[in-house]
Amino acid sequence: MSFLALSVDHPLSKFYQNDPEFLKFKKQCSRTGTTEESIANAEKIGFKTELEAINPLNKKIKVPVYFANFVLMDYGHGAVFGCPAHDQRDYDFAIKYNLNINTVVTPEIENQNYKVKNQAYAGPGYIINSSFLNGLKCPEESIIKAINHIEENNLGEKKINFRLKDWGVSRQRYWGCPIPIIYDENNKPHKVPKELLPVKLPKIDKLEPTGNPLDSNNDWKNIVIGNKKYTRETDTLDTFVDSSWYFLRFCSPNNDTYGFKADDVNYWMPVDQYIGGVEHAILHLLYSRFFMQALAHKNNNFEITEPFKGLFTQGMVCHETYKDEKNNWLSPEEIISIDGEKFLKKDQSKKVITGSSESMSKSKKNTIDPEQMIKNYGADAVRLFILSDSPPEKDVQWSEEGMISSFKFVQKLWNLNQRFLDEIQKNHERDIDKKLKIETNKFVKKITHNLENFSYNIIIANIHELHTFYSKQLNNPYTKETLIENYEKILILLLPTLPHFGNECLEKLKTGKNIFWPQFDPKLTIDDEIAFVVQINGKKRGLILSKRNTDQKQLFEMIMKEKNISKYINEKKIQKKIFVPNKLINILI
Repeated sequence: MSFLALSVDHPLSKFYQNDPEFLKFKKQCSRTGTTEESIANAEKIGFKTELEAINPLNKKIKVPVYFANFVLMDYGHGAVFGCPAHDQRDYDFAIKYNLNINTVVTPEIENQNYKVKNQAYAGPGYIINSSFLNGLKCPEESIIKAINHIEENNLGEKKINFRLKDWGVSRQRYWGCPIPIIYDENNKPHKVPKELLPVKLPKIDKLEPTGNPLDSNNDWKNIVIGNKKYTRETDTLDTFVDSSWYFLRFCSPNNDTYGFKADDVNYWMPVDQYIGGVEHAILHLLYSRFFMQALAHKNNNFEITEPFKGLFTQGMVCHETYKDEKNNWLSPEEIISIDGEKFLKKDQSKKVITGSSESMSKSKKNTIDPEQMIKNYGADAVRLFILSDSPPEKDVQWSEEGMISSFKFVQKLWNLNQRFLDEIQKNHERDIDKKLKIETNKFVKKITHNLENFSYNIIIANIHELHTFYSKQLNNPYTKETLIENYEKILILLLPTLPHFGNECLEKLKTGKNIFWPQFDPKLTIDDEIAFVVQINGKKRGLILSKRNTDQKQLFEMIMKEKNISKYINEKKIQKKIFVPNKLINILI
C-alpha cells in the first residue's frame, strides 16, 4: 500500500468537523453519489490529513492518510488501503496526488523486474517485492498466506464480508409501475381493492422538469372508496421489479385478474435459455431468482423455484482507452496516429497515453458511433466483425483493421454471388460430380450445430471455408437446378449472420419459395477420406490421407512408405501402437 483512504463519515472525521477546508471537501463528496457506478465514473478526490498509517506487515513503512470520495462507510470499516499498482481507482488517485506506485504482482514469474506503467495491472500473477509472500500465486495462494500471517501475529482475524444490501424499490418519478397502496386519513396504509386493479398512471399533458408529477396530480392522487377518503401512494416501482417476473406474465398473457396462473407457470417454466450481458448477473438475475423463490414459498401449488434452465452470458465490446497528459479521458475522434504513435488532433505536439482495452463506456470516451460504422461499412459488415472476433462469451476487441477486413470479405461474397448467377444462366447439360451437394450438406450440418451451440465465431470461419470451396467449385459445370438448390441453402445459412446480404441475394435468385432452414442428409456428411493424425511418442509428426475405416495394419504400411514420417521409426524398436479408428495412431518407440 502507498496510502490509506477513509470515508468522510469515518469516526476520525470528528477531529476535522471545525476545519473549513474539510467541510468544503465533504460537501464536494456528497455530490458524487453512493452507487458503485457513480463512484467509478467520478473524478477521484482526496483530503490529506496530518496522520500516517503503519503497514501491519512491515512496521517500518508509514503511509499518508486521506479522506477520499470513493470510500463508503457501509463497506468494511470505512477505511481501505490504496494499492495503486494493482487497482485502477487507486492508480488514478496516486497519479493525482503524486504518491508511490509499488508493483507487487508480475503477470509472469520469470519477469521479476516487472513495473506498472500508465495503468494498474489487476490480473492474476505472482507476488514480487513482498518479503515472505514472494513467488506465491496471486490471488489464490498469497491471500491465504497473508491471512495466516496476520492471524498468527494477532494483527486481525479472517472474516467473510457479504455485500448484499436492502433493495429500495420505490422511485419518486412518473415513469414506473404504480404501487397499489392507499393511505387513509390517519395515514395508515391499505392495499388497493382487487376490483380497482390494476392501478394505471394518469395522462399528463406536460411534465415539469422537477419533482414527482404524481404528487401534484390531485385528481389521481385523491380517491374515495366506500365514502372514505384515501390518498394514493405516489412513488412508483423500480423498473427492475417488472423485469424480475415478466417471464411469468408470458405464461398467462390473458389472465387479467392476476399476473399469472400457477398451472400455466408449472407447464411453461422454467425458461429454456436466457441470454444476457454479464452486467445483469448481479441485479436482474439475482432479483429474478429471489422472486421465484419467494413465490414458491408463498404458494403450495407453485412448483418452479428457478426461473432459467440455461444461462448464456455474452461478452462486452471493448476498445482501447486514451488520456491526455493531464489524465483526462479522450475519445478516438480526438486522436490522430502518426508513425505508430498517437497525438491530439487539435495539437499534434501533444502525445496521447494509450491505456488498456476496456468495455465501451461514455465515461471513458472509448465508444464508437455505430451509425457512422454502418454508414461507412454497412450493418452486415459490422455484424460480421463483432461475431468473428472471438467466442460470444468473451469480450470483443474493437479494431478498425478488423472492421475493414470484414467489409472486404462481404465484397468477396457479393462477387461470388454474381458468379453463381452467371453460372445459373449458362445452364450446363449435366453435373460434373456430386461434390457440390455433398459439401453443401456438410455446411448445413456445421452451421446448424454451431448456431445451436452459440459458436458464432466458428460460423464465420465456416463461411470463409464456404467461400473458398465455392470459388473453386464454380469453375466446374453444374446444371441450373443443382446450382439453385444448393445456393439457396447456402444463402439461408447466411441469414442469421448477414441478413441484408442474404435477403438481397435470395431476391436476385428469384426462386419464389418460402424460406425454411435447410435440413441435411446424414449419409452425405460422412467423409470417405480421413486425415489420420500420426503421432510418435505422443508428438504429432504428420497426416496420412486414407479411406474411412482403414485398419491399423494398412495405415502402418502407408506410414512406412511416407519418408517424412518413417524416418522417426526406422531402425527403432516399436513398444506399442495406440490406434483410434478414423482418427489417429500413436506409435510408442
